[in-house]
Amino acid sequence: MALKVFNTLTKKKEAFIPIENNKVKMYVCGVTVYDDLHMGHARHIIVFDMIVRYLRYRGYQVTHVTNFTDVDDKIINRAKELGISPLQLSSMYIERYFKEIEALGVKRADFYPRASEFIPQIIDMIQKIEKAGYAYKTDDGSVYFSMDKVKEYGILSGAKADELVAGARIGIDEMKRNPADFALWKGAKPGEISWPSPWGMGRPGWHIECSAMCLNLLGEMIDIHGGGNDLIFPHHENEILQSRVVTGKIPAKYWLHNGMLQVQEEKMSKSLKNFFTVRQVLENHTKEEIRFFILNTHYRGPLSYSDSALKEAATSLKRLHNAYLEVKSAAGNLKGNNDARELISSARENFIRQMDDDFNTRGAIAVLFDFIREINKLLSEGLLSNEGAHGAISFLEEVDEVLGILPRMPTVMGSTDELIQILVDVRQELRKRKIFDLADEIRERLAEKGIKLEDTNEGVKWKRI
Repeated sequence: MALKVFNTLTKKKEAFIPIENNKVKMYVCGVTVYDDLHMGHARHIIVFDMIVRYLRYRGYQVTHVTNFTDVDDKIINRAKELGISPLQLSSMYIERYFKEIEALGVKRADFYPRASEFIPQIIDMIQKIEKAGYAYKTDDGSVYFSMDKVKEYGILSGAKADELVAGARIGIDEMKRNPADFALWKGAKPGEISWPSPWGMGRPGWHIECSAMCLNLLGEMIDIHGGGNDLIFPHHENEILQSRVVTGKIPAKYWLHNGMLQVQEEKMSKSLKNFFTVRQVLENHTKEEIRFFILNTHYRGPLSYSDSALKEAATSLKRLHNAYLEVKSAAGNLKGNNDARELISSARENFIRQMDDDFNTRGAIAVLFDFIREINKLLSEGLLSNEGAHGAISFLEEVDEVLGILPRMPTVMGSTDELIQILVDVRQELRKRKIFDLADEIRERLAEKGIKLEDTNEGVKWKRI
């Protein structure tokens, strides 16, 4: 089996072959930090977290870089509203970002560069573009990339250069020679945050920051450049233009893009005011439920968000959790002789086969449901051995290092299951002594915490509901 990925550059699935043996250099465009993360951001972040996890699961040494745009028109405007500096605002939201991705079970990238920390490198890259004849300065101290010399455009999106006018992040500037030209450096307006440069005080344009950070942290050519599919045009197209002028190369071998999270068929975004913050959603749902909701759809397709869809995902995930916890609870007390070795081996092969097909997490999750159903069938028939139960648990936790959807308690909470079992045993002793009021109270209090007790021929069993 070999990993295949859909490459936006070639518009097809390709065998994934890193530039350097089993080492993977990966740059993912991050967020503009002027507000809290919303669920659209969560999809993007969780998708690339999963991709990095799977690459490492398959034995690749991954260097993962995700940037912060911490200087931007939106940041400047929001900072003015709050009466603080732009970098104070962005630092505040970067701090919140880390807390929220931790709450989502996301593993940190290796590097989180900020645009404000790479001003010398950005200026150096702009000077090289200018020297090559692809940039010009305007009277206000701005520098623009000149589209007049560009012969090839749209290799990712198929867009034409003149569509840059409609795709621009800000309005058309009358100082441009061509309406499709885009800013590499923005001359400072009175009172705005700025840095000295050969063209006067100013700040970076949007596209150049990623090109400069990627080049300086990972080199001229990397394996994977990622982002949402809303960044294909114009952001990633313009990154390619800038990098090709400076290095003569397309900066990445594979370009991966996740689909948008939608609300009533529109992209979730702050500008449309149809967003739900990660913080709000975490008040009612666990990180495992959110990850399951996002990963139970292929990453490239659209995903419709609604409270009912998230609740439906939570209900489905609970079945997997209950089955997993039931096997975990039974392990060590079984008398069967089926070690489930073939079942585990087959499930592992199927999981890898699905994930090797362009990170098909939906198919991989289906493999887990099929597997746990077969394991629980062996368990209910009294055929599963202790070795088989421990092997099943080990396999589920192994692949969950990729997905992050199983209920994995922190070490300090590792005795939770044992404490529940102690309460169940105490209740049984109370019933034997005919102290039914206290026994019933234990049952009711456990039910309030989502623990259901079931009387069976083999004694009392419990499960989470």
